Amino acid sequence: MSVFLTGATGFLGGYVTARLLELPGPALTLLVRASDRDEAIGRLWRALQFHASSDRFREWLHTRIRIVAGDITLPSFGLNHPDWHELACSIDSVIHLAATLNHRSEKLCLNVNLRGTLEVIRLAQVADADHGLRRFSHVSTTTVAGIRQDEVVAEDRAIEWDRSDHDPYARTKKFCEHMVTTLLPHVPRTIFRPSVVLGDSRRPETTQFDLVRAFAFFSRLPVVPLRGDDRIDIVPADYVADAIVALHGKTHPLHEIYHLTSGTGSETFSAIMTALCARPTFAPWLRSPCAWGVRRVSEWRGTQIGRVASLIRVFLPYMLANTVYDNRRVVDELGRRPPPFSGYCAELRDFALQHKFHYPYTPLLAADSAVMTTERVV
Repeated sequence: MSVFLTGATGFLGGYVTARLLELPGPALTLLVRASDRDEAIGRLWRALQFHASSDRFREWLHTRIRIVAGDITLPSFGLNHPDWHELACSIDSVIHLAATLNHRSEKLCLNVNLRGTLEVIRLAQVADADHGLRRFSHVSTTTVAGIRQDEVVAEDRAIEWDRSDHDPYARTKKFCEHMVTTLLPHVPRTIFRPSVVLGDSRRPETTQFDLVRAFAFFSRLPVVPLRGDDRIDIVPADYVADAIVALHGKTHPLHEIYHLTSGTGSETFSAIMTALCARPTFAPWLRSPCAWGVRRVSEWRGTQIGRVASLIRVFLPYMLANTVYDNRRVVDELGRRPPPFSGYCAELRDFALQHKFHYPYTPLLAADSAVMTTERVV
């Protein structure tokens, strides 16, 4: 029996996969969006090389990893019925991480988040009917709480169906949670809601640069359209992955829903800018003009400033909300708080600028690829 994991090739998925593989335990069955095994292994190597050498990757592939090449948006992931049924009968638990992070495309959010989650739930239902499923862990987001302002939000009070949502991403993730709890009523469930996952508290390198661009941009401005004493809930990827792996492995977690956040320890923009060695003037009265300008400039497609404006357009509502998410549950379970963003944000920004917002990926050597692709891939 193995742990079935979706989203292993994503930023957070790479952390969770590597953390699971670093611990003694069962094999992992990874659903990788690919048309064949070579493409699947290439995508997985791109995600895991941040965490392991090629030798370690080869060892994991031979001893701990089973790859399922498929597509979460297709019925049965695009597998034929015998392979689909065999997959369901071989898994002990599920960690569902796969999602689109495109906040503006309703089509992508519906296809990947809603339809994809439904296919994973179908697999879990078959597994549970066959031999019982130990746990279904669903990675959601704090944005299911909808549009908030100047609040501290607890887990059990986050979802209010009459409250408006920020965007299609938040709306579909809220419905995903609803599907999990409704369609798997007898399966032990854990729902994880990370806030803004940014960087690694242990090292400056990262493979995800979107919000780093926004902070790098604001740290260079003499005036920013923010309130200096507003807080933003940022949590490092290493803490989030540790929490997911630890709580998924527990026989009896204390709760069903966990905010994986900085909670009331979230830092102010003033503290973050100081850590970035920036001394801007905070001008909250510029919020509306700034939002209007960002919308206009984001339409300059194909330009560098247009791409930066598009990123800021997505994240600006969250930066203006001054809302944090109570994290006492996960802190009590793990026995430690997440490291503060100010402790590693300068090194993260400097790495991103030095490498021009690109991670220096290493391609697989031909010899490595030839050896690794001899493994069985469904």
